[in-house]
Amino acid sequence: MRSCYLTGVCTPSPWLFSPPFYVSYSFIWVTNLFLLVQREEKQLEASLDALLSQVADLKNSLGSFICKLENEYGRLTWEGLWVGGPSVLDSFALLSGQLNTLNKVLKHEKTPLFRNQVIIPLVLSPDRDEDLMRQTEGRVPVFSHEVVPDHLRTKPDPEVEEQEKQLTTDAARIGADAAQKQIQSLNKMCSNLLEKISKEERESESGGLRPNKQTFNPTDTNALVAAVAFGKGLSNWRPSGKMPSGIKTNIKSASMHPYQR
Repeated sequence: MRSCYLTGVCTPSPWLFSPPFYVSYSFIWVTNLFLLVQREEKQLEASLDALLSQVADLKNSLGSFICKLENEYGRLTWEGLWVGGPSVLDSFALLSGQLNTLNKVLKHEKTPLFRNQVIIPLVLSPDRDEDLMRQTEGRVPVFSHEVVPDHLRTKPDPEVEEQEKQLTTDAARIGADAAQKQIQSLNKMCSNLLEKISKEERESESGGLRPNKQTFNPTDTNALVAAVAFGKGLSNWRPSGKMPSGIKTNIKSASMHPYQR
């Protein structure tokens, strides 16, 4: 910079706008901008890879838990009462830990804000795309105008959004005292329900441990089975003489009938 001591006005030196210096300065600025963009792209790719890895682990855990619910519901327990039996709480704990890890990845200082990234579909085609089928595990066969609004939607459906607004409006109308009373009433109902469930479980467990009252005599049962199967204890009693026939015949009864013509 060159200044005029008489007027006090600073004027730039003419060599700043000379062609060699201007070209070199522009080149350095473009190079720095390119390096900055390249560094942001690498950071975005690394964040996406970490996010995809966490989502894949979460998806596998959910699939395994659903498989247990469908195929091992007979052996499935709530708290793992015996060794080797699958536990629902263990699966919930695993899913909760993976969700917390996913939130930490999203909130990390080195993770860029994905909400600032814009996804634009470059090609829309009604034809079947094998690469898309492979990447989506067979869930999305085509990437057409009908599929894009569902998969690239950033806002909920209009019906869902309207219901959410209605719920928000209804919640705002309720006062603090009324809301607190409803919360206390709901907590009381939940406590009573949990108490009934716990009481039923305790009664069923105590009933299973208590020996059942015997309602038969084993000696009489064994004697009855031996008598029916082997005839044990039965006497060989037979009546004397010829047994009278239970069928009586009268040959002349038909001819001597008084009403016969």
